[in-house]
Amino acid sequence: MFLPNAKEREYRFKLALRMGLPIFALIISFISHTFINSYEALPPIFYIEAILLLAFSIYYIFYLIYNGFNERIIDEVSKTFTREYLYDYLRKELKKESEYSLVLVSINNLNDINTTYGIKNGDKILSKVALWIEEYFNDKEIKNFPIGHIKGGDFILGLKGDKTKYKIILELLSLKVEEFKVDGMEVQIISTITDTNFSNELDYMIEHLFELQGDIKLVTREDQLDPNELDSSVIHAIKNRKFLVSTQDVFENGKSVIKECFIKLESASGKILFPKSYMKVINRLGLMVDFDLMVVEKSIKSCMEIENSIFAITVSPTSLRNSHFLTKLKGLLENYPNVINNIMFILSETEYYSHANKYNNILKTVREMGVLITIDRLGSVHTSFLYLRDLEIDAIRFDSYYAKDTKNRDIVEGFNLMAHKKGIKTWVKKIEEEEIELFAKEIGVDYLQGIHLAPLEIRQY
Repeated sequence: MFLPNAKEREYRFKLALRMGLPIFALIISFISHTFINSYEALPPIFYIEAILLLAFSIYYIFYLIYNGFNERIIDEVSKTFTREYLYDYLRKELKKESEYSLVLVSINNLNDINTTYGIKNGDKILSKVALWIEEYFNDKEIKNFPIGHIKGGDFILGLKGDKTKYKIILELLSLKVEEFKVDGMEVQIISTITDTNFSNELDYMIEHLFELQGDIKLVTREDQLDPNELDSSVIHAIKNRKFLVSTQDVFENGKSVIKECFIKLESASGKILFPKSYMKVINRLGLMVDFDLMVVEKSIKSCMEIENSIFAITVSPTSLRNSHFLTKLKGLLENYPNVINNIMFILSETEYYSHANKYNNILKTVREMGVLITIDRLGSVHTSFLYLRDLEIDAIRFDSYYAKDTKNRDIVEGFNLMAHKKGIKTWVKKIEEEEIELFAKEIGVDYLQGIHLAPLEIRQY
């Protein structure tokens, strides 16, 4: 048992004992007084009843107190519903109401507030924002609505009716929070809304709110799948190896040397699923290793068909650090020795993997198998700088922002120089104009890619 659980039980027991002892003492006093004053007149049944009364009183008191503290419905910091109680409440509401909306209100800079001003001030922000949300909606004649603190700086509100009913109210909220401060501390608040037209499953609705908050654009509305159907479609596509691959040539010294692969899944009904819709599902369902192995296997077989070309595929770093993935990869490469040095993994992650030596050993093993390694998004994700510093890799790709125009010339030159000093090749993608192509060639970028140089080619599997 964890120490917090043990201490919680100890606390409940002591509290039950403190509350139960006076009642226990009162019963003892009553029985003793009766016994002393009426000893000779007491019937035998009295003793049995007294013992049972004493035993059941103690049990009942302890039971009520212990279980009363076992479930909390109010979050101690924000004074809103706890996540568990809120979810139970909202599930009941969704069953009763045909039209229902959920609103996600988030304190976007809570982590910065905790770091700069301390956790106590962060807690104060949570309670103040929760109170402000309630007052704001009350002013709009929306009262007695459920609101709960689900994590970090995130609050979920439940509102009866579809989201169009609350569109103007949320737009006004966005305007009001632009200058929102608590005791001089700036608080950045953002909000999103969804309703039962998207799904009537609570978990899917909440996930969708976070997707909207992160400005993750799913497929267009008319092509959008129901969340349940989306899960089934992703599972079906991976199980049956149904996907489309678009490739784009990457050039070095005017010659196509790499074909980067872009993957779209195909549902049982023939609908195309794009990465922004299916990647979150794959992660949630724990299918990332299976997905990456599927793509790697098809890429290796494609290498057998097209000679003298490297197939570059985006692989999750978590898959690469998975022993099952590495074992399968080794088996595939042993079965197809001709593809050695013709497969490239493109890696990118937002959180730095701190065990650099372990990661380097994994990359060394993979490179010895004949797989090239590229780190993506240099200049956008901070981990790319750390990996450029710490890892032994073959190439680094600049974030697409730096291919938009030549105003970033000095930055790109600096990136290029850093990489070349370490013996790492450089790569610029999304080149759409001749001016950018000439600039990249002038400063010595190794790999060039973009629709200005080559279009996408589609393959079906």
